[in-house]
Amino acid sequence: MPAAPPAAPRSPVAAPAKQPPAAERVYAYIKRAVLDRRYEGGTLLTEGDLADAVGVSRTPVREALLRLEVEGLIKLYPKKGALVLAVSAQEIADVVETRLLVEEFAVRRVMPGSPALIARLEELLEEQRQRAEEGDLAEVAVTDRCFHAEIVRHAGNQILMRLYDQLRDRQLRMGVTIMEAHPDRIAKNITEHAELLDAIRAGDEEGAAQCVRRHVSRVRVLVRGDDR
Repeated sequence: MPAAPPAAPRSPVAAPAKQPPAAERVYAYIKRAVLDRRYEGGTLLTEGDLADAVGVSRTPVREALLRLEVEGLIKLYPKKGALVLAVSAQEIADVVETRLLVEEFAVRRVMPGSPALIARLEELLEEQRQRAEEGDLAEVAVTDRCFHAEIVRHAGNQILMRLYDQLRDRQLRMGVTIMEAHPDRIAKNITEHAELLDAIRAGDEEGAAQCVRRHVSRVRVLVRGDDR
């Protein structure tokens, strides 16, 4: 009687993907909604509604809200809930001032632009165009911010890069706010990015610095409603 063929090896059963902790899920949910402006400034959030939305108990909701208050996105009111803070004029002025200091230094520092930097900026500019065509304002804001962050990263100053990273959430939120109020700025931003990229590609340090000043300062102008 022929021997039975060996049994086929059993395929290992993939372990189910481990979910992030409940508090982390709530934190990510609320933060994304605030940055996308699904929760606009002045919205009052309640623990119960948030717990239902994410499918968790109230305890991780409290933990998440405490983190978001420290980050300056919400203000907690005991027994009432959490108020989403609006972007203030002072906050915008502070962010613009800090961006000008960091980004003008960085664009001068990267000159002449390396092939790696230029290639990456070209990719991000094309991605921004695609997101704009799709009408995804949140993703347009992300690619906009990544374009500038890439220049700062290539400047090679790690302390400045960490400082710039701390502005990330505020930049994204302001970007969506401005694009909703001024839809024409989406195309103008892309044009200004293209001009900055051309200056970097040409090794024009002064031209690139001027592009940065005009582009970043425009945020303050838009807030005043004086844009032409």
